[in-house]
Amino acid sequence: MKIGLVQYSPVWEDKLKNQDRLINLIFNKKRNEDVLIFPEMSLTGFTMNAASFAESLDGESFRFFAGLALNNKAHVLSGIIEERDGKYYNSLMHINPLGKIEKVYRKIHPFSLSSEDKHYARGVETVVTKIGNWNAGLSICYDLRFPELYRQYGKSRVELIVVIASWPAARIEHWKTLLKARAIENQCYVAGVNRAGNDIKLKYNGCSCIYDPMGSEVISSEDNETILSADISIDKVKELQLKLPFLDDIVLI
Repeated sequence: MKIGLVQYSPVWEDKLKNQDRLINLIFNKKRNEDVLIFPEMSLTGFTMNAASFAESLDGESFRFFAGLALNNKAHVLSGIIEERDGKYYNSLMHINPLGKIEKVYRKIHPFSLSSEDKHYARGVETVVTKIGNWNAGLSICYDLRFPELYRQYGKSRVELIVVIASWPAARIEHWKTLLKARAIENQCYVAGVNRAGNDIKLKYNGCSCIYDPMGSEVISSEDNETILSADISIDKVKELQLKLPFLDDIVLI
């Protein structure tokens, strides 16, 4: 499977400008990825102004990313500020190549240091989605610090874990180390997609990357706006899990 990590610098709280930026980035050359993955809160940046930008799952953001999925014949995983049953969620949508929503993950660990927990409701369910014949576990940014979530995915034998993020440059070594650890301990690929640029408070330097099931870096890029594209092998995951059956010994307590 060919996977594309879309690392870019979103304009603060401006959905229309960010749609234009992503169109320009994606259509610079012919795309051939099977899946395109975008950062957390893909069209707004990491805003706490949830009430102003929240939308339903058939709203503006969905229509934009569904169009990208259709035009590129690719699965799209993107971040959205979702309004649901009177609450706001920091969510991740999986849209299939036909432009239909497959699954939605709602962030389980809001980032209390930035008061995200005061503005967004907490998700309550892990989510595994199908991307072709791959099983992929979904997560968002601060979730990465809590390995208990990812052990659920490891126990489910996912072949890929996806983390979309707005992870600041000041703690970027944590980002890289934790992504690598999640790949090693769960014997699967981990794809982390982080934003670049600056918002009103913080600097971000991307470092979007993929780690393979042995913890080796497949691809990464720092700072620049780019689409990182790499081929990953489901057979590599299955062969490793068979050769080193560590996941059989997980005891969740």
